[in-house]
Amino acid sequence: MKIAANLSMLFSELPLDQRIMAARVAGFEGVEIQFPYELPAIRLKELLERAGLPLALINLPAGDFMQGGPGLAAVPARQKAFDAALQEALTYAAMARPACVNVLPGRLAEGVTRDEALESLAGNLRKSAEAFAPLGVRVVCEAINPLDMPGFLVNTPEHLQALLGLVDHPNCQAQLDLYHMARQELDIAAGIRLLGSRIGHVQFADYPGRGAPGTGSVAFGPLLDVLRAVGYDGWLAAEYRPDGADTNASLGWLEGWLQR
Repeated sequence: MKIAANLSMLFSELPLDQRIMAARVAGFEGVEIQFPYELPAIRLKELLERAGLPLALINLPAGDFMQGGPGLAAVPARQKAFDAALQEALTYAAMARPACVNVLPGRLAEGVTRDEALESLAGNLRKSAEAFAPLGVRVVCEAINPLDMPGFLVNTPEHLQALLGLVDHPNCQAQLDLYHMARQELDIAAGIRLLGSRIGHVQFADYPGRGAPGTGSVAFGPLLDVLRAVGYDGWLAAEYRPDGADTNASLGWLEGWLQR
């Protein structure tokens, strides 16, 4: 397992085009960016190459999701908008070469039943998995807790397991965020074991507070052992809120994780 910095949350005191090198200097082994599209793909590629860091993950464009809307992937009436977002991400990924692309389920839209939303989501995940396969890019889908984000469609490892069964494509796996599991007071180790080889990407932050490891109550060491036990050998992405304006001041945990 290698450790990546989520540059949408870490080093946010810097412009995006300076965060990649900042992550390299701090000791991270890779980076992920939720929505990198403000940077031209060729520029992102150049910055990654200059820093010598791989790109672990980006998100597919998600419409109005970040503004509180339902997004695109699970809204049948927004199929054309989803298809356009998929094409944009494919074009971007062909240049930037992320290891994974995350398709956010979004919130349950008004007037759409849960079954209709899940059917739409599964179809779009299958379509995305097929489209990204020739690039060698894995498609993942994330569970987010409904306390921080009411109405989010997929919340638990069990939801992810059922969704992956509907998608039924070898290039679609689960993105497991340990913070979102802790926020719901779930048994995180049991969730890891449930998903097992279907885990394609892992993110983390401590709970409560969504801060750096060591600022809350999550015992990460045993969870990393469980991830190893189920055969996970992918990225561990730090997606937390630094306490204060200087991200480097929050990185006391990093050396120990790298050694582990």
